[in-house]
Amino acid sequence: MELELVLGDAGCDVVGCAMDRKGPFEIAERERPRLALVDVNLLDGMTGPQIAHRLVSDYGMAVIFLTANPEQIPDGFAGALGAVSKPFDEQTIRAVVAFAQRFILTRTVGDPPRRFRLAPWLTTPPADIAPH
Repeated sequence: MELELVLGDAGCDVVGCAMDRKGPFEIAERERPRLALVDVNLLDGMTGPQIAHRLVSDYGMAVIFLTANPEQIPDGFAGALGAVSKPFDEQTIRAVVAFAQRFILTRTVGDPPRRFRLAPWLTTPPADIAPH
């Protein structure tokens, strides 16, 4: 809930918070958001990377992982833009969301914010810079 408040204060429209394996896809289908913040470890079913992969491939969303366990993020980041390690602060979240918004709008990769681990595929992007 704190993250939802921070995002709202940053001018983001928070369209939902998924708490189970079906939630992210129901929200994606209904709202068609451009960005999802996904935890790596979830309570039931699919892992964060599995959900991220599907959000990227099926819905064309940008994804950022939030995790206390960055070593659990797979190589390639399942098409995600990168990861923020927990605990994080409001300034970090604001900077990461701004980074993602720039990428979504311009498809350019600028300097990553502090405490943001850029996905390997973005450090040597393909010509069309689309997630893989």
